[in-house]
Amino acid sequence: MLKKFLPLLPVLVLAGCTTTGTFTRLTPNQQPRNPDNQYAVEASFDSQQQSLRWDSIQAYVLVNGQAIPMRPVPLVKDRWEGLVPVPPDATAINYRFKFDYLYNSFASAPKPTSVTSKIYTLKVVDQ
Repeated sequence: MLKKFLPLLPVLVLAGCTTTGTFTRLTPNQQPRNPDNQYAVEASFDSQQQSLRWDSIQAYVLVNGQAIPMRPVPLVKDRWEGLVPVPPDATAINYRFKFDYLYNSFASAPKPTSVTSKIYTLKVVDQ
């Protein structure tokens, strides 16, 4: 009986090590223009990956090829916030979230990986 399941063992082990997650953007699609040209963005991240080391997450917002660090939201689990710069003459900017983290690996040290969200657009409107 055991011999029937041995070929499936690598598939079963890898199935528990998926590196996907779910992002939820918690930022409105548009914000009023402000004098400092910095706009708050916030995201939550959820993963069913049991090997994920939650204490190792480093979150970023990616804008124009630049990775801007985000920080955990105080007192709220699995949420991060950051500021996105938008040039004063721009009316919109595209951005995405990237989360780097470690995951436990069988019979070795924790390994690094990352996940990236889809592209979002922030519109800046004059008041």
